[in-house]
Amino acid sequence: MKMDTTSVERMRLLLLIPFLLISASPLFGQEKLAQTGMKFLEVSTDPRAEGMGEAFTSVEGGAESMFFNPAGMARQNVLTSISVGQVDWIADIKHVYAGVSFSPFDGDYGVFGLSFRSINYGDLQETIIANNEQGFLDVGTFSPTAYSAGLGYATALNDKFSIGGNINFVHQNLGQSPVLIDSAGHLTNKSEAQSVYSFDFGMIYKTGFKSLAFGMDVRNFSKELKYEQESFQLPLMFRLGISMNVLDMWDVNATDQSLLVSVDATHPRDYREQLNAGVEYTFMQVFSLRGGYMFDNDESGLTGGLGIRERFAGIELSIAYSYTPYGVFTNVQRFSFGASLLN
Repeated sequence: MKMDTTSVERMRLLLLIPFLLISASPLFGQEKLAQTGMKFLEVSTDPRAEGMGEAFTSVEGGAESMFFNPAGMARQNVLTSISVGQVDWIADIKHVYAGVSFSPFDGDYGVFGLSFRSINYGDLQETIIANNEQGFLDVGTFSPTAYSAGLGYATALNDKFSIGGNINFVHQNLGQSPVLIDSAGHLTNKSEAQSVYSFDFGMIYKTGFKSLAFGMDVRNFSKELKYEQESFQLPLMFRLGISMNVLDMWDVNATDQSLLVSVDATHPRDYREQLNAGVEYTFMQVFSLRGGYMFDNDESGLTGGLGIRERFAGIELSIAYSYTPYGVFTNVQRFSFGASLLN
Protein backbone atom coordinates (compact mmCIF):
# COMPACT_ATOMS: atom_id res chain seq x y z
CA MET A 1 0.00 0.00 0.00
CA LYS A 2 1.35 3.42 -0.97
CA MET A 3 1.91 5.85 1.92
CA ASP A 4 1.13 9.55 1.67
CA THR A 5 3.76 12.26 2.18
CA THR A 6 2.83 12.87 5.82
CA SER A 7 3.21 9.19 6.69
CA VAL A 8 6.60 9.07 4.97
CA GLU A 9 7.85 12.07 6.97
CA ARG A 10 6.60 10.53 10.21
CA MET A 11 8.33 7.28 9.36
CA ARG A 12 11.60 9.10 8.79
CA LEU A 13 11.26 10.82 12.15
CA LEU A 14 10.63 7.51 13.92
CA LEU A 15 13.67 5.98 12.30
CA LEU A 16 15.81 8.91 13.41
CA ILE A 17 14.88 8.69 17.10
CA PRO A 18 16.92 5.53 17.94
CA PHE A 19 19.98 6.92 16.14
CA LEU A 20 19.72 10.23 18.02
CA LEU A 21 19.51 8.35 21.32
CA ILE A 22 22.50 6.22 20.40
CA SER A 23 24.51 9.29 19.42
CA ALA A 24 23.70 10.93 22.73
CA SER A 25 24.80 7.86 24.71
CA PRO A 26 28.51 7.77 25.70
CA LEU A 27 29.85 4.46 24.40
CA PHE A 28 32.70 4.10 26.87
CA GLY A 29 31.55 1.27 29.12
CA GLN A 30 30.14 1.33 32.62
CA GLU A 31 31.81 4.03 34.67
CA LYS A 32 31.09 3.61 38.39
CA LEU A 33 29.52 6.79 39.79
CA ALA A 34 27.96 5.90 43.16
CA GLN A 35 27.37 3.08 45.62
CA THR A 36 24.12 1.13 45.93
CA GLY A 37 23.07 -2.01 47.77
CA MET A 38 20.64 -4.89 47.34
CA LYS A 39 21.73 -5.13 43.72
CA PHE A 40 19.46 -8.11 43.06
CA LEU A 41 16.72 -5.54 42.41
CA GLU A 42 18.53 -4.53 39.21
CA VAL A 43 18.37 -8.01 37.70
CA SER A 44 15.81 -8.27 34.91
CA THR A 45 13.34 -11.09 35.51
CA ASP A 46 10.98 -11.67 32.57
CA PRO A 47 12.46 -13.46 29.50
CA ARG A 48 10.35 -11.38 27.12
CA ALA A 49 11.84 -8.12 28.37
CA GLU A 50 15.36 -9.54 28.54
CA GLY A 51 15.07 -10.98 25.03
CA MET A 52 14.31 -7.44 23.84
CA GLY A 53 17.43 -6.06 25.49
CA GLU A 54 15.46 -4.87 28.53
CA ALA A 55 13.86 -2.16 26.36
CA PHE A 56 10.45 -2.65 27.94
CA THR A 57 9.43 0.65 29.56
CA SER A 58 6.75 1.58 27.01
CA VAL A 59 5.54 -1.97 26.31
CA GLU A 60 2.21 -3.12 27.71
CA GLY A 61 1.74 -6.55 29.28
CA GLY A 62 0.25 -8.38 32.23
CA ALA A 63 1.60 -9.38 35.64
CA GLU A 64 5.20 -9.26 34.40
CA SER A 65 4.88 -5.47 33.98
CA MET A 66 5.17 -5.00 37.75
CA PHE A 67 8.87 -5.89 37.48
CA PHE A 68 9.48 -3.15 34.86
CA ASN A 69 6.85 -0.42 34.47
CA PRO A 70 3.68 -1.09 36.51
CA ALA A 71 1.69 1.16 34.17
CA GLY A 72 2.13 -1.57 31.54
CA MET A 73 -0.61 -3.69 33.13
CA ALA A 74 -3.20 -0.87 33.11
CA ARG A 75 -4.83 -2.07 29.86
CA GLN A 76 -4.74 -5.75 30.74
CA ASN A 77 -7.55 -7.31 28.68
CA VAL A 78 -7.84 -10.53 30.72
CA LEU A 79 -9.38 -11.14 34.12
CA THR A 80 -6.25 -12.61 35.72
CA SER A 81 -2.65 -12.76 34.55
CA ILE A 82 -0.06 -15.00 36.23
CA SER A 83 3.67 -15.10 35.51
CA VAL A 84 6.28 -17.29 37.25
CA GLY A 85 9.86 -17.83 36.28
CA GLN A 86 13.49 -18.39 37.12
CA VAL A 87 16.72 -16.57 36.30
CA ASP A 88 19.95 -18.61 36.20
CA TRP A 89 22.16 -15.68 37.12
CA ILE A 90 25.96 -15.48 37.22
CA ALA A 91 28.01 -17.32 39.89
CA ASP A 92 25.26 -19.98 40.24
CA ILE A 93 22.90 -17.44 41.83
CA LYS A 94 19.23 -18.34 41.32
CA HIS A 95 16.38 -15.84 41.11
CA VAL A 96 12.78 -17.03 41.24
CA TYR A 97 9.83 -14.72 40.86
CA ALA A 98 6.07 -14.68 40.56
CA GLY A 99 3.46 -12.08 39.76
CA VAL A 100 -0.33 -12.08 39.54
CA SER A 101 -2.56 -9.24 38.38
CA PHE A 102 -6.35 -8.90 38.59
CA SER A 103 -8.63 -6.76 36.44
CA PRO A 104 -12.09 -6.99 38.06
CA PHE A 105 -15.22 -5.44 36.53
CA ASP A 106 -13.54 -5.19 33.11
CA GLY A 107 -10.88 -2.93 34.56
CA ASP A 108 -13.32 -0.17 35.55
CA TYR A 109 -11.53 0.15 38.90
CA GLY A 110 -8.04 -0.43 37.61
CA VAL A 111 -5.73 -3.46 37.78
CA PHE A 112 -4.36 -4.82 41.08
CA GLY A 113 -1.22 -6.91 41.38
CA LEU A 114 0.99 -8.93 43.72
CA SER A 115 4.65 -9.66 43.05
CA PHE A 116 7.41 -11.63 44.73
CA ARG A 117 11.03 -12.48 44.03
CA SER A 118 13.56 -14.49 46.01
CA ILE A 119 17.29 -15.01 45.57
CA ASN A 120 19.39 -18.05 46.47
CA TYR A 121 23.09 -17.15 46.68
CA GLY A 122 24.18 -20.63 47.78
CA ASP A 123 26.66 -21.40 50.57
CA LEU A 124 29.67 -19.11 51.06
CA GLN A 125 32.78 -19.68 53.16
CA GLU A 126 32.95 -17.43 56.21
CA THR A 127 36.31 -16.29 57.60
CA ILE A 128 37.51 -13.80 60.20
CA ILE A 129 40.84 -12.09 60.83
CA ALA A 130 42.85 -14.09 63.36
CA ASN A 131 46.22 -13.89 65.09
CA ASN A 132 47.58 -17.12 63.60
CA GLU A 133 49.99 -18.18 60.88
CA GLN A 134 47.44 -17.79 58.09
CA GLY A 135 46.10 -14.50 59.41
CA PHE A 136 42.52 -15.72 59.20
CA LEU A 137 40.25 -18.36 60.65
CA ASP A 138 37.51 -20.34 58.91
CA VAL A 139 34.32 -20.29 60.97
CA GLY A 140 32.04 -22.29 58.68
CA THR A 141 29.66 -21.36 55.90
CA PHE A 142 26.73 -18.99 55.62
CA SER A 143 23.88 -18.55 53.14
CA PRO A 144 22.83 -14.97 52.32
CA THR A 145 19.19 -14.53 51.35
CA ALA A 146 17.13 -11.74 49.86
CA TYR A 147 13.58 -11.24 48.73
CA SER A 148 11.04 -8.57 47.85
CA ALA A 149 7.24 -8.64 47.96
CA GLY A 150 5.06 -5.98 46.44
CA LEU A 151 1.57 -4.62 45.87
CA GLY A 152 0.85 -3.02 42.53
CA TYR A 153 -1.89 -0.91 41.01
CA ALA A 154 -2.41 0.56 37.54
CA THR A 155 -5.20 2.34 35.74
CA ALA A 156 -5.88 3.87 32.33
CA LEU A 157 -6.96 7.48 32.86
CA ASN A 158 -8.19 7.73 29.27
CA ASP A 159 -7.59 6.06 25.91
CA LYS A 160 -4.02 7.42 25.76
CA PHE A 161 -2.65 7.86 29.25
CA SER A 162 -2.06 5.18 31.91
CA ILE A 163 -0.23 5.22 35.23
CA GLY A 164 0.86 2.63 37.79
CA GLY A 165 2.88 2.04 40.92
CA ASN A 166 4.26 -0.58 43.30
CA ILE A 167 4.90 -0.62 47.04
CA ASN A 168 7.56 -3.21 47.85
CA PHE A 169 8.92 -4.69 51.06
CA VAL A 170 12.61 -5.53 50.47
CA HIS A 171 14.68 -7.71 52.81
CA GLN A 172 18.29 -8.87 52.73
CA ASN A 173 20.06 -11.09 55.26
CA LEU A 174 23.84 -11.40 55.04
CA GLY A 175 24.01 -13.84 57.95
CA GLN A 176 25.82 -13.46 61.25
CA SER A 177 28.88 -11.23 61.62
CA PRO A 178 31.47 -12.27 64.25
CA VAL A 179 32.26 -9.27 66.45
CA LEU A 180 34.15 -10.88 69.33
CA ILE A 181 36.14 -14.05 69.99
CA ASP A 182 37.15 -14.98 73.53
CA SER A 183 40.20 -16.89 74.74
CA ALA A 184 38.31 -20.18 74.46
CA GLY A 185 37.54 -19.51 70.78
CA HIS A 186 33.84 -18.78 71.28
CA LEU A 187 32.32 -16.25 68.90
CA THR A 188 29.83 -13.49 69.60
CA ASN A 189 27.76 -12.82 66.49
CA LYS A 190 25.74 -9.90 65.21
CA SER A 191 22.86 -10.21 62.75
CA GLU A 192 23.45 -8.45 59.44
CA ALA A 193 19.92 -8.07 58.07
CA GLN A 194 18.15 -5.03 56.66
CA SER A 195 14.60 -4.34 55.51
CA VAL A 196 13.10 -1.33 53.75
CA TYR A 197 10.03 -0.24 51.78
CA SER A 198 10.62 0.86 48.19
CA PHE A 199 8.38 2.48 45.61
CA ASP A 200 8.04 2.26 41.82
CA PHE A 201 6.14 4.73 39.64
CA GLY A 202 5.42 4.65 35.91
CA MET A 203 3.32 5.96 33.05
CA ILE A 204 2.67 5.09 29.41
CA TYR A 205 1.36 7.55 26.83
CA LYS A 206 -0.14 6.32 23.57
CA THR A 207 0.34 9.11 21.05
CA GLY A 208 -2.59 8.22 18.81
CA PHE A 209 -0.27 7.84 15.81
CA LYS A 210 -0.57 4.17 14.91
CA SER A 211 0.79 2.17 17.90
CA LEU A 212 3.51 4.65 18.85
CA ALA A 213 3.86 4.88 22.64
CA PHE A 214 6.13 6.56 25.15
CA GLY A 215 6.88 5.30 28.65
CA MET A 216 8.60 6.46 31.83
CA ASP A 217 9.28 4.79 35.13
CA VAL A 218 11.23 5.27 38.35
CA ARG A 219 12.18 2.15 40.32
CA ASN A 220 13.57 1.35 43.77
CA PHE A 221 12.94 4.71 45.42
CA SER A 222 13.58 4.34 49.18
CA LYS A 223 15.34 5.77 52.20
CA GLU A 224 19.03 5.08 52.82
CA LEU A 225 20.23 2.00 54.71
CA LYS A 226 23.35 1.26 56.75
CA TYR A 227 24.98 -1.99 57.85
CA GLU A 228 27.98 -0.62 59.75
CA GLN A 229 29.40 2.80 58.91
CA GLU A 230 28.62 3.62 55.28
CA SER A 231 25.04 4.26 54.23
CA PHE A 232 23.72 3.24 50.82
CA GLN A 233 20.60 3.47 48.68
CA LEU A 234 18.77 0.86 46.68
CA PRO A 235 19.68 0.80 42.96
CA LEU A 236 17.48 3.73 41.94
CA MET A 237 16.68 3.64 38.22
CA PHE A 238 15.00 6.13 35.88
CA ARG A 239 13.94 5.02 32.40
CA LEU A 240 12.43 6.64 29.29
CA GLY A 241 11.19 4.46 26.44
CA ILE A 242 9.56 4.54 23.03
CA SER A 243 8.02 1.63 21.12
CA MET A 244 5.91 0.89 18.08
CA ASN A 245 4.72 -1.98 15.92
CA VAL A 246 6.38 -0.72 12.75
CA LEU A 247 4.22 -2.93 10.53
CA ASP A 248 1.40 -0.49 11.33
CA MET A 249 3.00 1.80 8.78
CA TRP A 250 1.91 -0.64 6.08
CA ASP A 251 -1.48 -1.45 7.68
CA VAL A 252 -0.51 -5.08 8.33
CA ASN A 253 -3.09 -6.75 10.56
CA ALA A 254 -1.47 -7.20 13.99
CA THR A 255 -3.32 -10.48 14.53
CA ASP A 256 -1.41 -11.90 11.55
CA GLN A 257 2.04 -10.55 12.36
CA SER A 258 3.70 -7.69 14.18
CA LEU A 259 7.19 -6.26 14.53
CA LEU A 260 7.56 -4.39 17.80
CA VAL A 261 10.58 -2.07 17.99
CA SER A 262 11.48 -0.59 21.37
CA VAL A 263 14.24 1.73 22.63
CA ASP A 264 14.94 2.67 26.27
CA ALA A 265 17.27 5.29 27.69
CA THR A 266 18.16 4.44 31.30
CA HIS A 267 19.72 6.50 34.08
CA PRO A 268 20.89 4.31 36.99
CA ARG A 269 22.08 5.92 40.20
CA ASP A 270 25.41 4.07 40.27
CA TYR A 271 26.45 4.15 36.60
CA ARG A 272 26.36 6.55 33.68
CA GLU A 273 23.44 6.60 31.26
CA GLN A 274 22.83 3.55 29.08
CA LEU A 275 20.77 2.66 26.02
CA ASN A 276 18.80 -0.52 25.34
CA ALA A 277 17.12 -1.49 22.08
CA GLY A 278 15.02 -4.50 21.13
CA VAL A 279 12.68 -6.04 18.58
CA GLU A 280 9.96 -8.68 18.81
CA TYR A 281 8.46 -10.38 15.77
CA THR A 282 5.18 -12.19 16.46
CA PHE A 283 3.39 -14.49 14.03
CA MET A 284 -0.35 -15.17 14.36
CA GLN A 285 -0.20 -14.08 18.02
CA VAL A 286 1.34 -17.50 18.79
CA PHE A 287 5.08 -17.51 18.13
CA SER A 288 7.46 -14.67 19.02
CA LEU A 289 11.14 -14.24 18.18
CA ARG A 290 13.07 -11.56 20.08
CA GLY A 291 16.43 -9.85 19.94
CA GLY A 292 18.06 -6.86 21.56
CA TYR A 293 21.24 -5.06 22.47
CA MET A 294 22.30 -3.27 25.67
CA PHE A 295 24.78 -0.52 24.89
CA ASP A 296 27.46 0.71 27.32
CA ASN A 297 27.46 -2.56 29.26
CA ASP A 298 30.84 -4.09 30.08
CA GLU A 299 29.78 -7.74 30.09
CA SER A 300 26.35 -8.17 28.48
CA GLY A 301 25.29 -6.75 25.14
CA LEU A 302 23.42 -8.93 22.67
CA THR A 303 20.30 -10.73 23.92
CA GLY A 304 17.84 -13.13 22.31
CA GLY A 305 14.73 -15.09 23.13
CA LEU A 306 11.52 -16.67 21.99
CA GLY A 307 8.01 -17.25 23.23
CA ILE A 308 4.94 -19.36 22.48
CA ARG A 309 1.36 -18.78 23.57
CA GLU A 310 -1.90 -20.60 22.90
CA ARG A 311 -5.49 -20.47 24.11
CA PHE A 312 -7.39 -23.44 25.51
CA ALA A 313 -11.01 -23.21 26.68
CA GLY A 314 -10.89 -19.71 28.09
CA ILE A 315 -7.29 -19.90 29.33
CA GLU A 316 -4.21 -18.55 27.59
CA LEU A 317 -0.93 -20.32 28.35
CA SER A 318 2.52 -19.05 27.46
CA ILE A 319 6.17 -19.99 27.87
CA ALA A 320 9.19 -17.79 27.24
CA TYR A 321 12.96 -18.19 27.18
CA SER A 322 15.86 -15.76 26.83
CA TYR A 323 19.62 -16.13 26.53
CA THR A 324 22.19 -13.48 27.42
CA PRO A 325 25.94 -13.95 26.86
CA TYR A 326 27.67 -12.44 29.89
CA GLY A 327 31.35 -11.98 29.05
CA VAL A 328 33.71 -13.65 31.49
CA PHE A 329 30.78 -14.91 33.59
CA THR A 330 28.36 -17.78 33.01
CA ASN A 331 25.84 -17.07 30.27
CA VAL A 332 22.48 -16.10 31.75
CA GLN A 333 19.26 -17.96 30.94
CA ARG A 334 15.70 -17.04 31.89
CA PHE A 335 12.56 -19.16 31.80
CA SER A 336 8.95 -18.24 32.50
CA PHE A 337 5.48 -19.74 32.41
CA GLY A 338 2.37 -17.62 32.11
CA ALA A 339 -1.36 -18.24 32.40
CA SER A 340 -4.24 -15.85 31.80
CA LEU A 341 -7.91 -16.29 32.62
CA LEU A 342 -9.87 -14.64 29.83
CA ASN A 343 -12.90 -12.45 30.51
